[in-house]
Amino acid sequence: MADDTITSRPTVPVERVEIDLRTVTEGLRFPEGPVAMPDGSVALVEIARGTLTRVDVATGDTRVVAECGGGPNGAAMGPDGRMYLADNGAFFTWFTDEASGITIPGPTPDEHVGGAIAAVDLMNGMTDLVYTAIDGVRLVAPNDLVADGHGGFWFTDHGVQHGNHPGRPGLCYAKADGSGIWGRAFDCDANNGVGLSPDGSVVYAAETHSGRLFAWDVVAPGELDPDSKRLVFAAAEGQLFDSLAVDGDGWICVATIGDGGITAVAPDGSSAQLIPTGDALTTNICFGDRAGADPELRTAYVTCSSSGRLIELTWPRPGLRLAH
Repeated sequence: MADDTITSRPTVPVERVEIDLRTVTEGLRFPEGPVAMPDGSVALVEIARGTLTRVDVATGDTRVVAECGGGPNGAAMGPDGRMYLADNGAFFTWFTDEASGITIPGPTPDEHVGGAIAAVDLMNGMTDLVYTAIDGVRLVAPNDLVADGHGGFWFTDHGVQHGNHPGRPGLCYAKADGSGIWGRAFDCDANNGVGLSPDGSVVYAAETHSGRLFAWDVVAPGELDPDSKRLVFAAAEGQLFDSLAVDGDGWICVATIGDGGITAVAPDGSSAQLIPTGDALTTNICFGDRAGADPELRTAYVTCSSSGRLIELTWPRPGLRLAH
C-alpha cells in the first residue's frame, strides 16, 4: 500500500535551465538504463527490443551486446564485471506511429507473469537470471537498480495491478552473487528510479504516478531505517517521475515525463531545476568521463525514449562516479 500521508506538492519554484543538446544516436527502440563505460561508450537497454546495446558516442554506431528478451528496463555494472539488469518481464505493449517514429508504452499484457534481476556477461552476451522472487513471491516488474559498492545493489519493483499480480511495488536489496534478496520498503506507489547519495548514506526512490521523490537513511549495507522515510520533492500535477541518477554535489536528477526533461533536486529539496530535452518520455540519465577526458564527469547522457534517441549535454555540476 502506498504511503498517502505525504502528499505535499513543491514549495520551491522549479528553475528552467536551457542547455545545448547533442544527439548521439537515434533509431533506438525505447532506450533506458544508460551506463557510461570506461572506454567512453555508453551501454543502454532497448526495452521494446529486449536488448542490451552499446553506443559509440563518437560515431553514433550501435552494437547489440545481448538479446535479453523480456523487458530490460534498468542497468548497472556489478562487482563481478557483469552488467546487471532490472527486467520488467515484458511489462508493456508497444505502439509506434509510423509517420513520426514515436514509440509509446501501452498497458501491461495479460500474459505478463513477472520480471527478474538478470546479469549479462559483456564478453559473450550470455544472460543469466539471478533472482525471480523474494521469499517465494515473484518479482513483478523490476525497474531500476544501483550498486552500493558492498557487493549488492538496491533496486525498485514497479509493481502492476492485473489478474496475475496483486501489485506490490517496492524498494528492494539484493547481493550480486545470488546469495540473498530482501524487500525493504513496500509502502510505495509504482517505484521507478533509485539512487544513492555520494557517501552512500541515503537511498532515494522516485514514484512514477505520484511524481514524488523519497529518501531513506541507509544504516548498513542493504539495510535502511524504515522510520527515516521522508519526502524530498514532489513534482507539479501532471508530471511523472522515471529513473534517476545522483550527481557529484548530491543533487537527485530525475527523468521527468510530461514536460520532458531532467528535474534536478537539491538534497534537502530546497531548490529544483528542469533541464528540458524535447522528448515528453525522457526516462533516464547517467554521467560519464569520456574515457578519462572529462575527470569531473560533467558529460551527461540522457535517454529520450519516445523518439528513440540518446542525447548528450554538459551538466551544470560534476557528475558522480558509480561504485563499479
